[in-house]
Amino acid sequence: MKDIVLKLEKEHFLTDDEFKALLEDDSKETADFLAERASAVKKEIYGNQVYIRGLIEFTNYCKNDCYYCGIRHGNANADRYRLTKEQILDCCEVGYNLGFRTFVLQGGEDGYFTDERIVDIVKAIKAGYPDCALTLSIGEKSYESYKAFYEAGADRYLLRHETADECHYGKIHPKELSLANRKQCLYNLKEIGYQVGCGFMVGSPFQTTESIIEDLKFIKELNPHMVGIGPFVPHKDTPFKDMAQGSLELTLKLLSIIRLMLPHVLLPATTALGSINALGREKGILAGANVVMPNLSPRDVRKKYLLYDNKICTGDEAAECIVCMKNRMKSIGHEVVISRGDYKN
Repeated sequence: MKDIVLKLEKEHFLTDDEFKALLEDDSKETADFLAERASAVKKEIYGNQVYIRGLIEFTNYCKNDCYYCGIRHGNANADRYRLTKEQILDCCEVGYNLGFRTFVLQGGEDGYFTDERIVDIVKAIKAGYPDCALTLSIGEKSYESYKAFYEAGADRYLLRHETADECHYGKIHPKELSLANRKQCLYNLKEIGYQVGCGFMVGSPFQTTESIIEDLKFIKELNPHMVGIGPFVPHKDTPFKDMAQGSLELTLKLLSIIRLMLPHVLLPATTALGSINALGREKGILAGANVVMPNLSPRDVRKKYLLYDNKICTGDEAAECIVCMKNRMKSIGHEVVISRGDYKN
């Protein structure tokens, strides 16, 4: 298996059969070797630096009914909220003083936040914090909307493709959502000039090894600046409430594979990873990730933005705990840096 890993490191891609062999090899030896090579590649480009992003979850209203998501439109138990522009700017001020130089505005697809409102918020953040990068993660929009946000000052856009397998996509989304449109949005974002992020859930219901290979092929083709992957974690108020959680081991392995496939990629060790394992984020960094995203949202709304159950960062473990995050990274030989943390060509 080492030969396959070394081929991936050298050529940044594999055949379907090689990917399958690598993904289905459950040995610790292979996982350790993958992580070792991924860490070496990451170190060459980014050193031991870990970039922090301040996550601001500004609305949990969503018009979509994705079967896996806790803030889906059909969840009558969700306690809905929207942050005002002033609240969002307060979050930025707190974050800036803590050392954050990237803010991530994330929310459901909420019709209240029209293009005009988003443009106004983006301009206000960029005017107040011109040395900071601003990432949006607000779902599928038109080309014109994306262009307006970009011209207002947004730098990056995160839009997980969720799965690149058409059949799988249909099993985890309602029929009004389409994979073709999702992919087109990502290509539009790239064309406009954003630093673009895609991603998927590991171990989502009905996912197969073949589905994951389709994801890897799509990621390679898109060649994004960021890839966000994390384990599927069920939410009690969704159709998938009784489905099994995604695996920590497979998620870590995929982080390493993606690092070797796209050496320069910005790769978060996600909150979901930390939610299924106390040391999940540290393990993610050691597997090849180089970004962590603590929560800057006001404390009283953190428990309301629950995409899945048992999410961490709903209390003290959040942006205020930046000292704790720095210490955790230091304990594994990495350093949290005050930086926009841009993609390195």
